Amino acid sequence: MTLVTGGTGFVGSHLLERLAATGQPFRCLVRRNARRRALPAGVSTVEASLETGEGLDRALDGVAAVIHLAGVTKALRTEDYYTGNARATAVLARAMAGKGIRLVHVSTLAAVGPSPDGTPLDEDFAPHPFSHYGKSKLEAEKAVRAALPDAVIVRPPAVYGPRDTDVFRILKPVARGFMVQIGEGERYFSAIYVRDLADGLLVAARHPAAPGGTYFLAHPDPLTWTVFGNAAARIMGRTARVVRIPAGLARAAGFGAEMLSWIVRKPGIVSRGKVAEAQCRYWTCNAGRAAAELGFQAPTDLDSGLAETLAWYKEAGWLKY
Repeated sequence: MTLVTGGTGFVGSHLLERLAATGQPFRCLVRRNARRRALPAGVSTVEASLETGEGLDRALDGVAAVIHLAGVTKALRTEDYYTGNARATAVLARAMAGKGIRLVHVSTLAAVGPSPDGTPLDEDFAPHPFSHYGKSKLEAEKAVRAALPDAVIVRPPAVYGPRDTDVFRILKPVARGFMVQIGEGERYFSAIYVRDLADGLLVAARHPAAPGGTYFLAHPDPLTWTVFGNAAARIMGRTARVVRIPAGLARAAGFGAEMLSWIVRKPGIVSRGKVAEAQCRYWTCNAGRAAAELGFQAPTDLDSGLAETLAWYKEAGWLKY
């Protein structure tokens, strides 16, 4: 039995589909009064709290592995990142201690930070997280290692695919014939198609060599935003011109987005912190350890992944092209 946290999220929804396809038993941890309609029909659920630990013993009963995806990627308050990422993960890890259950903790490249010189980071690079999101995820990693030394930590970089709303914001202008970039110069990043990531998480949950390891799960070939945007434009039959926004104007827009979020009381993906992250030149990682130790290498190339992603957006009515 596999227990999944964060099953209602973007990556979680694809992971549940993969688990269902394997025919192996799994259940999804949900908060009390959570929106069950966000889960696929027929998914077994169990109520528990990652804030207080209430219900976790029941949720963990009969479980062989936990894939922990639940977390906070955007927040109105800085404290919310640490509550939803570091402290919630610590509660789960402590509840699992001594039970012989494998934890696959889904962290992020942001917990390590950008590459200082363009060399893709490996798992032994000293973390230097750039944002409160990254810092809170690094704290979560430390809590996992303290309570469960044999846990598996995976660090995906940018994730794209059907149902994603964050990368969609980048692709939406491309459908209109332009792509927005901040400042001058190219930006490099690692990425992984969401269905590849789901498969990699299942490998991490089952492979005998995984316990105690930390792994970047990413496609081996880094990208640039220009390459990413041009590939999307080509698939949509568009020609996209680059519109560069000065860094100062971008920061002002980030501040305005933060103020709007406060007014509507709903966190958004655009902020001064996100703008600062976007200005870093190299968000790249080396996925060689996962290939060598787990035999996992993300197979989906950019054109194939984007074609499936854009087709889903079109069918869902999110994009017209």
